[in-house]
Amino acid sequence: MSRLMVFFFLLLTGLSQAYASDNPFEQKADFLPANKAFVFTSEPLPSGETRLHWQITDQYYLYKKRFKFDGLDAAQTPVLPQGQEHSDEFFGATQVYRNSLELLIPAGASGQVKVSWQGCADAGLCYPPQSQTVDLGGTQPAAEQGQAQDQSLASSLQQRSLGWSLLLFFGLGLLLAFTPCSLPMLPILAGLVVGSGASPGRGFAVAGSYVLSMALVYASLGVLAALLGANLQALLQQPWLLGSFAALFVLLALPMFGFFELQLPGALRDRLESAGRGRKGGSLIGAGVLGALSGLLVGPCMTAPLAGALLYIAQSGNAVQGGLVLFTLGVGIGMPLLLLVTVGSRFLPKPGAWMNLMKGLFGFLFLGTALLLVRPVLDESLWLALWGVLLLIVAGSLWQQAQQFLRVKALFAPLGLLAGLWGSLMLIGAAGGSTDPWQPLQVYTAKTVAGSPSQTAHDAFITVNTPADLERELAAAKAQGQWVMLDYYADWCVSCKVMEKKVFGQPHVMQALNGVRLLRLDVTDDTVASRDLLSRYQVPGPPTFIWIGPNGIERRAQRITGEVNAETFLNNWQATRELL
Repeated sequence: MSRLMVFFFLLLTGLSQAYASDNPFEQKADFLPANKAFVFTSEPLPSGETRLHWQITDQYYLYKKRFKFDGLDAAQTPVLPQGQEHSDEFFGATQVYRNSLELLIPAGASGQVKVSWQGCADAGLCYPPQSQTVDLGGTQPAAEQGQAQDQSLASSLQQRSLGWSLLLFFGLGLLLAFTPCSLPMLPILAGLVVGSGASPGRGFAVAGSYVLSMALVYASLGVLAALLGANLQALLQQPWLLGSFAALFVLLALPMFGFFELQLPGALRDRLESAGRGRKGGSLIGAGVLGALSGLLVGPCMTAPLAGALLYIAQSGNAVQGGLVLFTLGVGIGMPLLLLVTVGSRFLPKPGAWMNLMKGLFGFLFLGTALLLVRPVLDESLWLALWGVLLLIVAGSLWQQAQQFLRVKALFAPLGLLAGLWGSLMLIGAAGGSTDPWQPLQVYTAKTVAGSPSQTAHDAFITVNTPADLERELAAAKAQGQWVMLDYYADWCVSCKVMEKKVFGQPHVMQALNGVRLLRLDVTDDTVASRDLLSRYQVPGPPTFIWIGPNGIERRAQRITGEVNAETFLNNWQATRELL
């Protein structure tokens, strides 16, 4: 009997151990609780941002697509970084985060935010969704009850139908066609159509090829910049690239003066001539190539419509719709130019000697375009001197034409005299360090009482080159209860230099900014530091101006994107200050 009892005891012990090892409920005890597997913390930063951090235990992971931020609008939602590729039985092929994850809620967000996430263990357990409410503190500043222009345009893309969005951005493109950024396109397109003696129909086809190619490149660059988040403006402003484009336009100008005739290789030229006999007036392929180059010229110009489209693409990831609206924006920019050189050409006189004069005019316009291209990489005084030389050449040409064509002597002689005089003044001013083509001699009168040059607006700014420098300046300003203005600047940004003279060069503007800590964020070079400075406030490029309140929070609705005049800038600052 005792042996039988021992047998049953051993049998029960073995069965209990086997049951324990196979019981799924007992197996769950080996997994960490959700709050231990994914340790979540949040903390406010001196910059006004809020840091969200997840410490993820080894052999556990969080799903990227399961993050939610209820209580934040699209502009304030943190940007999720790229995750690791993963495939499991719950969600199939997806991206996950391991080890740790850190996100930033941008400065300016306020109120309560419900943050949700969901994770799993490699061993096969998937936890239910978790959430935690984060109090960002205070109420939303009055300035944040509205939206900046780029935010408004991004919101319209999210809320409106595609048709209305395309119509809106086409109209914005029509307005941008008359800005200084787009005007260099005019001599290029005019030289293609009018300078080649194209018929109206052929001229429209050539101009259409130019505009469509320009819009395609413009849209492609915008989508690329939004998706990659790189400082694409800086990449397009490399000296070798701008120098190559400028040399191309100089090459295009020389045939206009009769130096030589641009021709394709004989075999290719014969085929094109046989295929297009009777089609006078330029090549569609050549027009498309020049249109693509013009798209590169328009691309670096930062405007509120462009910033709005880039913000929408970056936030939604919808590159298709974003690319379409950017393409439509480019078509809108090119449409007035297309009409000007096609419909407008009907009012020109019949072909004759005047065509040679027009070719010479377009040749000088090509040379002027080359100077506009290299401006970002040249010293301003040298750039002014080159314009002076070009005007002297124009003066000599006008005087020569006045002697040959007596009918236009009464017009060309005074114009030649004026061009020669102004070109001489530019050279004299450039020799003294002047940079203003409209006031070339002002450098000789802009002296202080002591005789030394007056303080420039540039001296009033603190230059910031790294994120660490920015954080230090912001912390110091917050400690002193001081307003901060961030000026995103680059040496190659022509609009930045224009605003430095026309806005910050005005004494009453600098007086209105008295007491404001002026920080100039230099993003001239495409470096890791400059990209971090741009991503800090999700800025697509310079010029962009950001107001930071005494509490360290950005007044996002008052952000300025693109070039504005002194009056607009002061009105914006006054409205920002009153909303404190």
